[in-house]
Amino acid sequence: MIPRSITISPADQAAKTGILLGVETTCLDLQKDEVIELGMVKFDYVADGRIVGVRDVFASFNEPSIPIPAEVTSLTGISDEMVAGHRIEAAAVESFVQDSVIVIAHNAAFDRKFAERFWAVFEHKAWGCSATEVEWRHHGFAGAQLGYLLNGAGFFHHAHRAVDDCHALVEILSVELPSAGAPALAALLEQARKKTVRIVGRTVAVRSDVLKRRGYRWSDGSDGRPRSWYIDVSEADVDVEIAFLKSEIYLREITPRLQTLTAFTRFSART
Repeated sequence: MIPRSITISPADQAAKTGILLGVETTCLDLQKDEVIELGMVKFDYVADGRIVGVRDVFASFNEPSIPIPAEVTSLTGISDEMVAGHRIEAAAVESFVQDSVIVIAHNAAFDRKFAERFWAVFEHKAWGCSATEVEWRHHGFAGAQLGYLLNGAGFFHHAHRAVDDCHALVEILSVELPSAGAPALAALLEQARKKTVRIVGRTVAVRSDVLKRRGYRWSDGSDGRPRSWYIDVSEADVDVEIAFLKSEIYLREITPRLQTLTAFTRFSART
């Protein structure tokens, strides 16, 4: 797959600017692991979700304070020699993303947390997730993994580098979804604009097998959030979910903590 050339959107199009972002890290622990590569593609899109131009590309290595684990080098191809002496300048990152209205990652629950930890500019941006905020299986794809999506769209892609994945997402989000009659980006933006509600249950692991099957996740408290089971649902499904907890889990009246999430707070380590 050949990346799109950088183009400027025609002046007569009321285009907005988005960022596709990916990070590679030394491992998965937000508290101690470090970013070794940041890749971003800046693109313009119009109201119907069509991507009308790629404006710029950002790709930079960062030398971590520890050697890159062998399994990370094997997966990404990024070695200690490649990152030696490199630093990702915060001012350059801020300048690149400041005019964007949304940042999209293919695993925003992971990428946003690392991006916010190292570059404060991302704390105040709206975020979307191209893996979870498009119902890919409903639209005929085998799954939400980037490889499945590219194969389903007829593209060949074998890279596992941050900026290469961003270029791949440009094409994936440009794919017309027949059942929606619009590009995949339009479906993502529609979902990202909606509010969701996080239902936080009790700290005890009551019937954890049932909760897991229903989509609940466990927070162990290590990231500052309360130790609890929680799930994110649409506003319309809140009453149904509370009724489930009352009748199937706690067997009594309960008042779970409810937290409203938007694109500005969703996927953040602060929520």
